[in-house]
Amino acid sequence: MSKRAVGIAAALITIAVWTAFIVIARASSRGALLPLDIGLLRVAGAGLVMLPLGYWLVRKHQLAGWLGLSPYGFRITALVGSVGGVAYAALAYAGFFFAPAAHGSVLMPGTLPLTTALIAVLLLGERISRGRMLGLALILCGDLLVGGVSLLAAFDGGQVWKGDVIFLCASTCWALYSVLLRKHALDAVRATVAITVFAVLTYLPAYALLVLAGWLPSQLAAAPWSEIGFHLLFQGLGSVVISGITFTKMIEHFGPVRSTMMTALVPGLSALAAVPILGEPLSWNLLVGLALVTLGIVLGVFVTAAKKTTPAVLAASAAPVIPAK
Repeated sequence: MSKRAVGIAAALITIAVWTAFIVIARASSRGALLPLDIGLLRVAGAGLVMLPLGYWLVRKHQLAGWLGLSPYGFRITALVGSVGGVAYAALAYAGFFFAPAAHGSVLMPGTLPLTTALIAVLLLGERISRGRMLGLALILCGDLLVGGVSLLAAFDGGQVWKGDVIFLCASTCWALYSVLLRKHALDAVRATVAITVFAVLTYLPAYALLVLAGWLPSQLAAAPWSEIGFHLLFQGLGSVVISGITFTKMIEHFGPVRSTMMTALVPGLSALAAVPILGEPLSWNLLVGLALVTLGIVLGVFVTAAKKTTPAVLAASAAPVIPAK
C-alpha cells in the first residue's frame, strides 16, 4: 500500500474504533457484565499483547525498566499507569450504566481538550490564548448544556447525572495522563506498554481479591464466553492496541492539525450512531451540546495551527487524546 493509502486506512480505522468504543460501551450496560468486569477484560486483553511487547522492548534496547516488562522505571510506570491505566479502566465504562451514549460522547472525548488545557495550565504553566479560550468556552457551554439538564432531572429521581459525573472523571484521568506524557517526554508506544503493565499487575490482583472476599460484585463467572471473548478482543486489542497504532500512523501522514479535525467527528458520529443502533433519541440539548463541543474543538485546532506550534506540542494540546488506551 502507498503511504497515502496507509494514512487514509489508519484514519478510518481510528475514527471507527473510537466511535465504536462509545456505542459498544453503552450497549455493554445491557449485557451480563458489570463495569469493573469490562475493565478487567480491557486490561487483560491489552496485556496479552503489551506485556510480550514490553519484554521485547526492554531487552532489545537494554532499558532499565520495571520488572523487565515496562520500558520505564517504577515511578513513571506507576504515575502514568495509575491514571491512564487503572483509573481510566475503572471509570470509562461505569458512566454508561447510568447515562446514554450521547452524554458519553460529549463529556469524554468531547471534553478532553478542555480538561487537558486546564491541567496543562496547572502542571506545565501553559498560557491559553484568547482564541483558544473561546474554543474551550464553547466546549464548556456544551458540557453544561448536556450535564445541566440531567442534573436538574436528579431532583425528580433521575440517575443520568451520575453517569455524567463519571464521564467527567474519566476525561480528567485521561487528560492528566496526556499531560504527564508531555511533561516527562514519554514515547506514546512505550507509555502504552507501561500503563498496561501497571494495570495488569495492580488492577487484576486487586479485582480478584475483592471478588473472592465478597466485597466486589462480579458477573464474570456467569457471563457467556462469547461476551467475554468479544470484550477481550475489542476493548483490549482493538481500543488499546490497534487504535493506538493507527492513531500514530494517522498523525504521521496527515499531521496533527488535519488528524484532530478528523477525530473531532467522533462525538457527533457516536451520538448519531446510538440512535439507530441503541434506540436512544437525541434531545435538543444533546444536539446543541454536540454542536458546541465539535465547534470548540475545531476552533481550538485552527487557533493552535495559526500560532505555528511544533508538531509534538500541537498533537498533545489541541487534539483529543485517544479514549481507548
